[in-house]
Amino acid sequence: MRRLRRCKIIATLGPASTSKERLLAMFRAGADLFRINMSHATHDQLKTQAGMIRALQEHCGRPIGILIDLQGPKLRIGTFSSGAITLAKNHAIIFDSNPEAGDESRVCLPHPEVLTSLKPGHAILIDDGKVRLHVVEADGTRAIAVATAGGEISGRKGVSLPDTEIPVSSITVKDREDLAAALSAGADWIALSFVQRPEDVAEVKRVAAARALVMAKIEKPLALARLDEIVEISDGLMVARGDLGVEMPLEKVPGLQKRIIRTTRRLGKPVAVATQMLESMIAAPVPTRAEVSDVAAAVFEGADAVMLSAESAIGHYPLESVAMMNKIAEEVERDVNFRGIINAQRAPLEAAGDDAIAIAGAARNLAETLDLKAIVAWTFSGATAFRIARERPKAPVVALTPNRQTAARLALVWGVHALVTKDAHDIDDMARRACKFASREGFAKPGERILVVAGVPFGTPGATNMVRIATLEDDAG
Repeated sequence: MRRLRRCKIIATLGPASTSKERLLAMFRAGADLFRINMSHATHDQLKTQAGMIRALQEHCGRPIGILIDLQGPKLRIGTFSSGAITLAKNHAIIFDSNPEAGDESRVCLPHPEVLTSLKPGHAILIDDGKVRLHVVEADGTRAIAVATAGGEISGRKGVSLPDTEIPVSSITVKDREDLAAALSAGADWIALSFVQRPEDVAEVKRVAAARALVMAKIEKPLALARLDEIVEISDGLMVARGDLGVEMPLEKVPGLQKRIIRTTRRLGKPVAVATQMLESMIAAPVPTRAEVSDVAAAVFEGADAVMLSAESAIGHYPLESVAMMNKIAEEVERDVNFRGIINAQRAPLEAAGDDAIAIAGAARNLAETLDLKAIVAWTFSGATAFRIARERPKAPVVALTPNRQTAARLALVWGVHALVTKDAHDIDDMARRACKFASREGFAKPGERILVVAGVPFGTPGATNMVRIATLEDDAG
């Protein structure tokens, strides 16, 4: 099941894609990780789906990642006595804490922390930004806002606040319960929604306690203001373009996507691009040309992964969506311009006395200078493979690890082909078995050379300190 591309594919599970047969078909078509969205899944469904993924992993003999996406805080307005109202442009309405049904003059906003945080000039967006208002008066208990883009509003519609920092955690009570269930089910990655500040990520990491890696979803302008800090504390990032496109002007999203990808690459963290990538394939067997270009742009930019949401969860063509994304990524990576673009975007090496980072950079240079067929990294925690992937080497990266969860986590990381094996017991064994796996997995043939990267003593997380060039012998397989 060796992939012929470096960019990974995340497929969201849902009613269209949760049978054992469909999971297997999607994996064979190219899915590397499966996402379970806790906005829609129960704990029983989570447990069942995670169990199916692990059974599939054993059946295929390949690591498969499980990404659990926490819902995050969902802000909603109250109800209206008439069911819905229509706000004209320049119409003023009061948001307050009165739970009674509203009308054209007022409506309940049942989130006291929001009412205390709203300030004049702040934007209030309702129903994915279809109705837009700005606050003209606020006193901590209510806010008066004027519509800048009017329309119909029905009760319980979602509210977005791009300018308002809410002084509470991004983790709700539901999220805490879902996080516990995800960790119990053996999640590899936890995606945290509506991150505002690095402290939000730190809170989830404390609870996860290294049992899963934490991915911050960037979908709020406030997160962009502290992007470097959030990337530093996170294990990975997601460019969540759906809500980002609601809270920011749409025309800014492509540039922000590039900024986020380049920041994560510079800091050595994996990044996934998500939302509406092949949206038309929810109902059609082929995507639009624009959607193909959108996926291709993320691959050209060097994103670690691209994600399918509703396309694979509720769409009519989940398998075709995965296969199409796979074909796009393969074609982009064969393009004559691909390697030049990837190299041009490579961040300067900032080792700052870190031996492991310096060795990762040296490994990429050695592999390219000597035309080595693969970089084989022995890794326990996955850190060595993360560092090498940061360099986006031309040679494929084979990660050998005794840790099954490390292998599954690496399913997200650009260009990494992870294998589970017992740890090496000495340097010669390390080189011999690296050659064996490179041959067995089709990365190199007898007489060809590979680069072996490891840490000595073996089994010590983060101790990358050695490189060795090895030549495959006739009996390497």
